[in-house]
Amino acid sequence: METTSRVGAQASAAEGGQQVPSARRTVDGYLLAPFPWYGLDEAFTGPRWLMQVGMSAEGAVEHGSIGHGDEPSVRNEYTAAADDEVKERFAVVVTVAANDVRRSADGTGVLEATSVSSAAWLAGVGLLSFTWPGQLDHTRRDDWLDQQTETAWVLADDLAGPDWSTLSLPVDGVPTTFHYRESEFGWVLAGSTSQGVHVG
Repeated sequence: METTSRVGAQASAAEGGQQVPSARRTVDGYLLAPFPWYGLDEAFTGPRWLMQVGMSAEGAVEHGSIGHGDEPSVRNEYTAAADDEVKERFAVVVTVAANDVRRSADGTGVLEATSVSSAAWLAGVGLLSFTWPGQLDHTRRDDWLDQQTETAWVLADDLAGPDWSTLSLPVDGVPTTFHYRESEFGWVLAGSTSQGVHVG
């Protein structure tokens, strides 16, 4: 993994031609971040795409994601019969600013500091939102996502537990320890960089 230049991120987002307003807001969010963005290194030569950024109550950029590979389809865009034939392959790198103090949206309280667990949870929930079982109807899907989101948080809060392994990956050329787990829906890993951000 390596940092992705802001100019490069803006150019990648603009490659598709004229941008719709939501795409422009996404690019603006990436450009406003006071921290470096991470993505797969130059060994990955496929398409990259910007995803949504998360903002604090004060409007500061707190996290965001860069996608790599096939952009995942919304499941209702294809039939259940075609479900087995669709083999989208993608990786998403989540960058989370390290914040010791975060204000609640209404400004009346303080939220938990961001950590490696924050990156692991965001990565896990993001994976679930694109890989939920296609045979579920919308009501069951919502219940399933609620349950799995809670499970993802419990798992992310226990990175030293038996559900996680560790591995080392180079980040900006430096060997970096990541917590790693695999599920039937894909894999999640999370670690911290020397740039003061957490990566999932």
